[in-house]
Amino acid sequence: MKIKWILAIIGTSLMGLSTALANQASETTIEPMPAKLETQFALSAVPPALRDKATVYLLDPTKGYALSRQGTSGVACLVERTVWEWADFRNDIYIPLCYDAVGTEAHLKVIMETAALRAQGMDATALKAEIENRYRNGTYQAPDRAGLSYMVAPLMRAVGPPDMKVHTMAMPHLMFYAPNLTNEDIGAVPDFNVHASLLYPFIDKQGNAEQSYMIQLIGEAEKARILADEKALLDDLCAYRDFLCLSHEAHAQEAHAHEAR
Repeated sequence: MKIKWILAIIGTSLMGLSTALANQASETTIEPMPAKLETQFALSAVPPALRDKATVYLLDPTKGYALSRQGTSGVACLVERTVWEWADFRNDIYIPLCYDAVGTEAHLKVIMETAALRAQGMDATALKAEIENRYRNGTYQAPDRAGLSYMVAPLMRAVGPPDMKVHTMAMPHLMFYAPNLTNEDIGAVPDFNVHASLLYPFIDKQGNAEQSYMIQLIGEAEKARILADEKALLDDLCAYRDFLCLSHEAHAQEAHAHEAR
């Protein structure tokens, strides 16, 4: 009887461990988006006039990104799901972005190979170290000329102001390549707690100096127009995942602000 009791305890413990591991895995395992929705989301990062000629990559979480549509303009778009700089895997990151030709070869290449390494089973800490090493040994290099990344989508879920935690936010902007440039170099004094300080160009270093960008937010009037024009996409994203609902995020922020008072 004693042996059976011990075995029962061991079995219960193993079941609990198995459940905990399964829950942990589900919290970091990326689920594929419906192809049509992912395509629309990716292309929303670029102005409408540029979408027809843009290349689109879609993510297979078990393999990485694959070419879905070949464009002719040199602009390539995807929805980023893994941010190597964080050394942390999540399943709720959605960052639609597009790069011009030089950015596709430099920065988009890193995003795509990051996804492939994650799909191959590399853990978040090792992945970060690997990407940093590739920059050090010259596998990855900063863009060799000026250019930009379009991020004018109506929504993204990423780290953002004011607390630099993960939010679902409407923050359409442009990112101009600025390797090794700092806010001091351009006299910028961004304060993520003060929105007005972000209305003029500032530098965002994403992981390393090679991945520094000059950020220019889209004006409020144009932002309102983007949200209005992309209402159908916003509705589809909200229906797809609750945490991709802008209204839910706005209500949460209002509640947080009220509690802070």
